[in-house]
Amino acid sequence: MRLTRFTDYALRVLIYLGLDPDNRVPISQISSAYGISRNHLMKVVSTLSQLGYVDSQRGPGGGICLARAPEEINLSRVVLDTERGAPLVECFSADDQCALTPACELKRLLGNALQAFHSSLARHTLADLIESRDALAELSGIPLKASHT
Repeated sequence: MRLTRFTDYALRVLIYLGLDPDNRVPISQISSAYGISRNHLMKVVSTLSQLGYVDSQRGPGGGICLARAPEEINLSRVVLDTERGAPLVECFSADDQCALTPACELKRLLGNALQAFHSSLARHTLADLIESRDALAELSGIPLKASHT
């Protein structure tokens, strides 16, 4: 299984914002911290905003912040929302053209694995991803206030 880069970046944005939920940050700050294209992150943040995970504000004093508490952001839901229904393999798609599909067990086996993957993620939230707050903040270049440590 492989997540798209879009989903990977979405999770990184949420982690970054979850480390210091009291502050709005510009997208350029996250882009710089992670070495990710600002333009690409703008698309990711736009989607996260439309999905209700991120609050985005333009202008002076603007930036982005979490729209929900980290404990309310379920990891399986984020993955499902950002993967946009991309099929794992061709036989999962509506326009399946694979000649093996009628007799192949791969679809069933991968379907079970995918279900187990999402079941595992469904037990976790963004709060679980940011438990190592100090180390993650240091790696991300985020100075944390004493109240977060």
